[in-house]
Amino acid sequence: MNHPLLTSDTMSLKGQKLLDKVKNDFIGLDTQYKTADGKHSKRIYLDTTASSLMMGIAHRASNEFLKHYANTHSLLHFSAKISTKTYNWIHSRILDFVHANPEEFTCFFMGSGVTAGMNRMAKTFQRLRPEKDIVLVSIMEHHSNDLPHRKHGGKVLHIPISNTSQNLGSIDLDIFEKYLLQFEGRINYVSITGLSNVTGIVTPINKIAKLAHKYGAYVIVDAAQMAAHVPIYMSGFEDKDMEIDALLFSGHKTYAPGSPGVIIARKSFMSAIEPEEVGGGMVDKVFPDNYFVSKKFPDREEAGTPNILGAITLGAAIHVLDSIGMERILKKDLEVTQYAVKKMQSYNDIFIYGEINNKDSMRAGTIAFNILDMDHGLVAAILNDYFNIAVRNECFCAHPYVEKMLHSTHEKEIEQLDCLDNHLNWKVEPWMGMVRASIGLYTTKEDIDILINALSSIIKNKNSLSAKYIINTDGDYQHKEFQFSSKDYFSLTATIDRDIIS
Repeated sequence: MNHPLLTSDTMSLKGQKLLDKVKNDFIGLDTQYKTADGKHSKRIYLDTTASSLMMGIAHRASNEFLKHYANTHSLLHFSAKISTKTYNWIHSRILDFVHANPEEFTCFFMGSGVTAGMNRMAKTFQRLRPEKDIVLVSIMEHHSNDLPHRKHGGKVLHIPISNTSQNLGSIDLDIFEKYLLQFEGRINYVSITGLSNVTGIVTPINKIAKLAHKYGAYVIVDAAQMAAHVPIYMSGFEDKDMEIDALLFSGHKTYAPGSPGVIIARKSFMSAIEPEEVGGGMVDKVFPDNYFVSKKFPDREEAGTPNILGAITLGAAIHVLDSIGMERILKKDLEVTQYAVKKMQSYNDIFIYGEINNKDSMRAGTIAFNILDMDHGLVAAILNDYFNIAVRNECFCAHPYVEKMLHSTHEKEIEQLDCLDNHLNWKVEPWMGMVRASIGLYTTKEDIDILINALSSIIKNKNSLSAKYIINTDGDYQHKEFQFSSKDYFSLTATIDRDIIS
């Protein structure tokens, strides 16, 4: 817990009171389902890393805005003024949130997560320095921070992760610097996750930036997981080499489902080339045979009508998080995560992936694990069907990282596959994957206790519970008798029809 990010003076009593108020104000916390034993119980949502629940304050703020809804890019009528000015304010608020100097950085929206923005930035950096043909990413990256660079950025080299024991920790900075030195002059940029979506291990992004800049490489940070858990400082350092050149995050993972993906990047980079997408709102003049792109940020980077309502929701959520204080949020996340880790460690049958004892590998919000001698899909199905606990399983769009960590528990199985086709579908072998429990602001230690009690029950009743399931044609574990019908709980047409009739 003695991490420098936790020493800020911003952890005020006001922030704690706001956290206490907000943590119970999320849509879906009281949702109930009927489980395989015939009981109705409240869902325990431990799938925040995939997508967070909607913050109540943000939802109400967006509904209030709808009373004044109008398109942006106009100050002519009253509603347009409200919409345009609020939309512009959100961009500024996000720059404050990540501590990015507004004189040097711009914020703009693209897509519904990080993927679209990362494709955009890979193209941008390649066009900026086409003579540099190498991109460095780590082996632990989500596919959205790997595949775009393979397709658009150049030759991708994967930086290994430190191996302090049988588990993998954060990026190995010594090996990272060796890569930078070996390929100096050829590396265009480094793109690194701020927080692993598999293990929750936090990356020292500013240390990485300092090393990368020393060897002439730019730095992109995938903050899809980081933004909701860890304070971010893109600029403001005496040592400018510690600054981040571009950072992306997802609104739907930041308590604002339905909001756009966010890109924060240096204006000097973006203004050096024409935007990838063109259309209304990003030009100053258009003639039959020519057009002139606006020099104004963020307008030039956001062609067409934006996701205004989603941006409003995101801006509200970011404002609340910043008002609580990200240092305080990180402290709370670390406490709950460590509480869960310690509880799991008391069971010999539970294996936790990723370094858990190294003080340099801080873990926030996410735990990937397996129950020994049980497939991940089976454990996830039982947790859902019998205990109403929502977790995620499989490989979390991070196949290379997950496969490397599975050597700790499935070495024999992996060796048997070495001679097989590399195009083998991961679902062909049901052991290929992990279970992932992930927390949010709304997660309590009581939720963790329910998870641990459920895992304990599964361990004690492995055989009897396993006998109740089959693997269906999709490769998923399916209960032989219990069936869940989504229409019993939500149908879009039925919801609309009820409103029409009433």
